[in-house]
Amino acid sequence: MSGLNINLVVIMALMLASVQFHGTAAQTTHVVGNALGWNIPPNGPSAYTTWASTQTFRVGDVLLFNFITGFHNVAEVPQAAYGLCTTANPISISTTGPARVTLNAPGTHYYICTVGTHCQIGQKLNINVSATSATPSPTATPATPAPVSPPTHSTSLQQPSPSFAPSFTAVAPFSFLAIALALFY
Repeated sequence: MSGLNINLVVIMALMLASVQFHGTAAQTTHVVGNALGWNIPPNGPSAYTTWASTQTFRVGDVLLFNFITGFHNVAEVPQAAYGLCTTANPISISTTGPARVTLNAPGTHYYICTVGTHCQIGQKLNINVSATSATPSPTATPATPAPVSPPTHSTSLQQPSPSFAPSFTAVAPFSFLAIALALFY
């Protein structure tokens, strides 16, 4: 009977640990530009600067660049390339929209569109990413962005398919609970 109690304590400790892990692993998906999407902003780069100032970016969060393939792209570039809109040697580039970029490191990150003169006329974004916080913050659920219309062609925007599959960290506590109940009852 003593071994049974120790097993129960171990299972309960694992459940508590998985719940704590779930809280710290929460991520936010940021729809870049909200309804504007990732397009040439009508008022220059201030549109993306204003948008970024209303967001809190953390390691593990995801940026969703909502653009139509063939009309735009998104490249992460070094600071010097950002200021000059230099498209040579990007850190990474996504040419298929909508593009999802996971923020993997703290610090300032720079993004530009390398198509034509899009960057020079304001399609650029810089954000400051903080390390993952020790206390979980509420995960924002972004509003579904409005579809982006192409400038001249009739093309429909493919939205990323939503994932309704629960994450491991969401189901782990319940799995442990089910195992504990099966073992002890």
